[in-house]
Amino acid sequence: MAVCARLCGVGQSRRCRRRQRHNQQDQGSDSDMDDEEGVRIVGKTQAVTGCGGPENPSAAAGPSVAHEATAECGRANVRLSYGQSASTGQPNPKSLLDLPPELLVGIFSSLPGTELPNLALVCKTFRQILNTETIWRRRCTEEFGMREDLRKIEVVGVSSRELYAKLLHPYRHILGLWQPDIGPYGGLLNVVVDGLFILGWMYLPPHDPRVEDPMRRRPLFRIHMWESNKAAVECMYGHKGPHKGDVQTGKNDEFSTKCNQTDHHRMPGGRQEEFRTWLEEEWGRTLEDIFHEHMQELILMKFIYTSQYDNCLTYRRIYLPPRLPSDLLQPGLFKGTYGSHGLEIIMLSFHGPRARATKLTGDPNVPAGQLTLDVDLNRPVRLPDLEHQRSVEELSRLVLGVHEEAQQEAQSPDVAPQGVAAGKGAVAGGGAEGLELAMEAQSESPQPGPSSSSSSSAPSEAQAFVLPLGVMARNEVYPRTCKMCFYGTGLIAGHGFTSPERTPGLFILFDEDRFGFIWLELKSFSLYSRLTDQLAHAYAPNMERFEAMLRNMQSWTS
Repeated sequence: MAVCARLCGVGQSRRCRRRQRHNQQDQGSDSDMDDEEGVRIVGKTQAVTGCGGPENPSAAAGPSVAHEATAECGRANVRLSYGQSASTGQPNPKSLLDLPPELLVGIFSSLPGTELPNLALVCKTFRQILNTETIWRRRCTEEFGMREDLRKIEVVGVSSRELYAKLLHPYRHILGLWQPDIGPYGGLLNVVVDGLFILGWMYLPPHDPRVEDPMRRRPLFRIHMWESNKAAVECMYGHKGPHKGDVQTGKNDEFSTKCNQTDHHRMPGGRQEEFRTWLEEEWGRTLEDIFHEHMQELILMKFIYTSQYDNCLTYRRIYLPPRLPSDLLQPGLFKGTYGSHGLEIIMLSFHGPRARATKLTGDPNVPAGQLTLDVDLNRPVRLPDLEHQRSVEELSRLVLGVHEEAQQEAQSPDVAPQGVAAGKGAVAGGGAEGLELAMEAQSESPQPGPSSSSSSSAPSEAQAFVLPLGVMARNEVYPRTCKMCFYGTGLIAGHGFTSPERTPGLFILFDEDRFGFIWLELKSFSLYSRLTDQLAHAYAPNMERFEAMLRNMQSWTS
């Protein structure tokens, strides 16, 4: 409230008026200073006499404002020296107040919006200039990405300053990516500024098994200022249109939503109609089309569980991982196949010589937040020719051989992994060196057809790939070439996340946007495709913050 009040011009200053009064007295003026303009200093705000003097007016607005305003003032003085002040300002300005108003608008427009309330406390002139729409329109655009509709707010009588002060700034902390607390199922929420709204979009994977289709989006809530001079929250869940809701922010990196009219979520046909509608939206089919009895049970269980959260939901912030030069590919979000559980969203990140995939959406066996894949980039696996690739026994022999080496190394850390011939194990090396060795190992593996001799000279040349017979795949449309393969482990568990264990498997890198994983024990193949949506306010400020977020995610569902 204090920030909003100051944005509206609350606060007083006196020295700019005292300076004016002294000037008038020097000129023989008999006018007295008005009582209201004999303003008291707010806190310890001090006045200024010039850009480079000891009493800079921008210092009253805090160190960051003082620094930027001084820098802008210096640039303005340079411009003024070329005659820009001839018509509206003094020839040799010695104070910010001597600058033309249009230059002050340009200077103030370049400062962060959070600093402008303090700047308004300096004097009446600054406060009047800070009422300029251009300044606040620029802050809305640069800080929150608003590219359109800013002029439409005039229709509802809302200024850009009010939009910034009462909507964008108060709700800035909820922008970005969030994981809803829906038990084992989790989810992905993206809160964005969309036109004159702040919208919360729930991201849903495409219908199983079309893993390469784009993500689906469903609005959960919106915040706007269309109907009054204060922000209004509306729940978008259900089938009867927007209705009253609430957004509550408490702890850092956490907020909750509440619906105040849950009757809008109900349908005339009762729970059966709600289930049929939900099934069509969630799976793109009817229950009669799903012949697998176990899959029907899983679907019904998910509907019963998630429908309990249509009144109130809590969200925890998640970050996208920053990319490092040594990363195998661009980290980020992928959608992948998980058997009868359908498609799920995972986050791929790199941690030195390891690649890790963490679930953002989950299931009753392995819930959201858990580490679904752990790949050892120091242990590349060289595939045999196509004929031997079709044998699941041959694949098991290769991967289990590397698995035994990894276990021995874990028991005896002083023993380094040994590089072996094609298909028999890993190549030693850490970080970028390990990846280079992996690419060299891939290039030496047999290639089908007459092109094998030429392809061996290019380390990044793709190798033919085919799934072994007997390995189940939800999606038969998978790439038939790959770049590299690595040993890794996948997390499996019983219902209710009972008896979790990591089992060996093969990580296959197809290209920058697709990879796969063969679960040996399950004889199952998961195909993952990159989520290509542009996600603002989503990246972690640093790797330490991202890794702390991952640890918290795992604790949420452990």
